Amino acid sequence: MDTDERMPKVAMGAWSWGAGVAGGDQVFGNHLGESDLQPIFDVAMERGLNLWDTATVYGMGASEDILGRFIRQGNKKDAVIISTKFTPQIAGMYEDSMAKMAEASCERLGIDVIDLYWIHNPADVERWTPELIPLLQSGKVKNVGVSNHNLSEIKRANEILGEQGFRISAVQNHFSLLNRSSESSGILDYCRENDITFFAYMVLEQGA
Repeated sequence: MDTDERMPKVAMGAWSWGAGVAGGDQVFGNHLGESDLQPIFDVAMERGLNLWDTATVYGMGASEDILGRFIRQGNKKDAVIISTKFTPQIAGMYEDSMAKMAEASCERLGIDVIDLYWIHNPADVERWTPELIPLLQSGKVKNVGVSNHNLSEIKRANEILGEQGFRISAVQNHFSLLNRSSESSGILDYCRENDITFFAYMVLEQGA
């Protein structure tokens, strides 16, 4: 990835920030308000944990809004590495949906460029993967990834991007001692062989 030289080994997840659909009250830790989250952001940044993972669908924009306020208040725009996501299931909110959704994420987060932009799930690999290409060509997005995709879907997405000289930089899947499907399916091996960064989420099974 373009940001490898400054990429910490741990990403700070903002899945539970805010309330609403696909976040908030559906996620462990949602009881924390902004006054609780602010010191977490501040200490993380002080300790070099500057990679923040969020998504438009987390709290339906609330997670990005909160993170964006922290970034602006601390003037951390140039210090943060932002990972956020396009979710096909809510694409109907916009025309030219992926580009519009990426721009809306930038506005909420107070940034100009997204370091890592994901397709959140494989609703339609053939339809949505090509829409990443103009974002890469324009520089609005530095790197792209796929989340919750199986091995064949990851390979196909990489093929589509490769036709225009781009590639998948990262894969993000559920992975823990209890859920090792990315290992048994060959996804981890594929990532190693193709220099793709693997992001594991729910590594502690939400505290279970």
